[in-house]
Amino acid sequence: MFLKDRTALVTGSTSGIGLAYARALAKEGAHLVINGIMPPADAEALRTGLEKEFGIKALFSPADMTKPAEIAAMIADAEKAFGAIDILINNAGIQFVSPIEEFPIEKWDQIIAINLSSAFHTTRAALPKMKAKGWGRIINTASAHAFVASPFKSAYVSAKHGIAGFTKTIALETATHGITVNAIAPGYVWTPLVEKQIPDTMKARGLTKEQVINDVLLEAQPTKEFVTSEQVAALAVFLCTDAAKSITGATLPMDGGWTAA
Repeated sequence: MFLKDRTALVTGSTSGIGLAYARALAKEGAHLVINGIMPPADAEALRTGLEKEFGIKALFSPADMTKPAEIAAMIADAEKAFGAIDILINNAGIQFVSPIEEFPIEKWDQIIAINLSSAFHTTRAALPKMKAKGWGRIINTASAHAFVASPFKSAYVSAKHGIAGFTKTIALETATHGITVNAIAPGYVWTPLVEKQIPDTMKARGLTKEQVINDVLLEAQPTKEFVTSEQVAALAVFLCTDAAKSITGATLPMDGGWTAA
């Protein structure tokens, strides 16, 4: 357990890729700060379940990733509980699919806030303690859409391109502080986020559910397979190892060959 006594904060970690990150890091001994929006009883069950399964300590934060004050309070609470955040994974994200002329302004603002700006707020708050310790790992969940675009996803694609640029910038700022900053860019992973966008894509493109899965989602990936959350989490764990300490500023594709062309 090479992360014993380290602390990891994962935003958007109550399901999907975020929960896979949390479980993989806890398996290596890291204490956890998990985050998301869920009923208090469910949040407590998740928190205590992780503690019992992995023998670590876990803190749950319901911080809203659109609200900078709540993000700052989450970081402060985590540092009060554990001393510092050693591993920060900016994973919270939402999606909305619509032609640009019909794209609701409030949805654009919400996606940019959660998928991009929240990473700025968490990183800004967590970095001072990382620098003081001389060690840190920041991992941002990007997407194949950090490299290429798809129609009807203007806000999401813009945010993920922004995450790639943000990752490079912070990597340069922290290069001499024992901190690495990278992004993982999955292709389509079968998560609630992907499943929820299928009806909107059906409407926007006039397709059936099966056509969306096979002709839109998996059409992009030469392997014709969904990436798994566990595969994404395994790459994040590797990025936390000493073997990966020279990898920084990278946005690493994990997309079944989607962006190889």
